[in-house]
Amino acid sequence: MSTHHIQAKYNQGLSFKANIDEYQFFMDTTDAETIHAGPSPKKLMLASLAGCTGIDVVSILNKMQVPFKNFNIRIEASLTEDHPRTYNQVQIFYEISVDPTHQSKVERAVQLSKEKYCGVSAMFEKFAAVRWEIKFIPPAS
Repeated sequence: MSTHHIQAKYNQGLSFKANIDEYQFFMDTTDAETIHAGPSPKKLMLASLAGCTGIDVVSILNKMQVPFKNFNIRIEASLTEDHPRTYNQVQIFYEISVDPTHQSKVERAVQLSKEKYCGVSAMFEKFAAVRWEIKFIPPAS
């Protein structure tokens, strides 16, 4: 069993400095007392989701030898009204430029990330409805 360790130390206002391995970053909130030291913890969860599935998709496309350009992942997530406010709907938009002959491979890579590899999306699916959409951007001529 693998165990991850992080540390978050109070900074000032409502912000914390997190240490993950050799990386450091700040988290904050958008409340009035904030110093705007960094993104909110909830938004960092969405960034983790984008990073997790993105890494999967790129890795799978590389193994399939599928060339691509302009790969972008956007996430839109809705919060519940009641406290604790949690994400209840998440939409992941993949935007990628590939030759049309490779579109089915991109679809397969996204499906594999969703169903098999991305642990972050598996966690999100425990508390939110997660939808996926791929937008193919025409390759530049």
